Amino acid sequence: MSDPKSDLRARMRALRATLAAAAPDAGTRLALPLSPRIVAGYRPFRDEIDPLPLMLKLAAAGARLALPVTPPRDQPSSLTFHAWSPGEALAAGGFGVHEPTGGEVVIPDLILVPLLAFDRRGHRLGYGQGHFDRTLEALRKTGAITAVGLAYAGQEVAGLPDEPHDQALDAILTEKEYIRVRKD
Repeated sequence: MSDPKSDLRARMRALRATLAAAAPDAGTRLALPLSPRIVAGYRPFRDEIDPLPLMLKLAAAGARLALPVTPPRDQPSSLTFHAWSPGEALAAGGFGVHEPTGGEVVIPDLILVPLLAFDRRGHRLGYGQGHFDRTLEALRKTGAITAVGLAYAGQEVAGLPDEPHDQALDAILTEKEYIRVRKD
């Protein structure tokens, strides 16, 4: 019997690749109605929407930038975020994602989250490792954090299966709109 999330991941990877090819400049069209102090983005993996243009806009408005560092595969712990500036060294981490090789560990107030699919309830489909769910759960216990999923508009689905450990996003930002989920 197949796993519904695994099947959906495979379909959404293929769809995202098509969307990325059709809109290679989508990252330049992102605009966020927030003013974070520290924004944690990510370096795009495969055909994820590129957050760098948005991160540069936020940095120009005074935000510090950070990138995640993934724990080793055998340690199911949270991501850590390291201060980063464009041009600073990055190295391939355990999953092949480019990560900072140093930098001060920081606690962001805004996290830009990659995804394969999203729904209007703020649920996201990731790669199934749980890194962002564990990280958001831990950070939400310690203070205010805003999690914004970045996606192509075409990655929206009517509804996603969710489990008790899944952490909902506060908003989703596409090249076409800002979808606010959290009501406070």
